[in-house]
Amino acid sequence: MNTTYDFAADVPQDIVYVRSVDVADLPEDVQAEVEGLDQIFAVHNTEGERLALVRDRSMAFALARQNDLAPVSVH
Repeated sequence: MNTTYDFAADVPQDIVYVRSVDVADLPEDVQAEVEGLDQIFAVHNTEGERLALVRDRSMAFALARQNDLAPVSVH
């Protein structure tokens, strides 16, 4: 029971995080680009940098996979 395990070894280095974003929380110029939507989805790298904003969750996952990234959802 005292065996150590390196959990980081099993974690892909190309993970990105997908989360919902309220359009009202975005800058006004971005809000103008997504009129008619209350919520969109953001793709972030492991450092928290926003890489992309997309219309829906499935598009965020597809975008990540097309770029050889492993998407995971966060709340």
